Amino acid sequence: MSKKEMEVVMAYENIKFVKLVTGDSVMGEYDEENSKIRNIALIQAIPSGSSMQIAVLPFGFPFEEEIGGEIDSKDIMYEYSSIPEELKNKYVEAKSNIKISQNMDGLQGFQGSGSGGNSGLIL
Repeated sequence: MSKKEMEVVMAYENIKFVKLVTGDSVMGEYDEENSKIRNIALIQAIPSGSSMQIAVLPFGFPFEEEIGGEIDSKDIMYEYSSIPEELKNKYVEAKSNIKISQNMDGLQGFQGSGSGGNSGLIL
């Protein structure tokens, strides 16, 4: 496992899904020592006909193409009690460009997409 893949696995356990005082819903990695959330991704619900799509974007989009930055925990208004596993996986994929497999049969799908940009994903 590469260093980047190890960092992804370690960060996966500290992912938080919160609503900020600004009303934005974001995901990031909680840094307990400094009481901050780092590597912020904006989570946007997009109506699509009779269903809903979720966009995972860098918080600074469209001016920043990489997921990064930090937010102090005093700016958090609400923490969601649970995070859907698929949403967590999409956050990790957008942040690291490493594909998370949903199906372990044959270990298909665990690979990077090869493109350098992490400008966001739509579920």
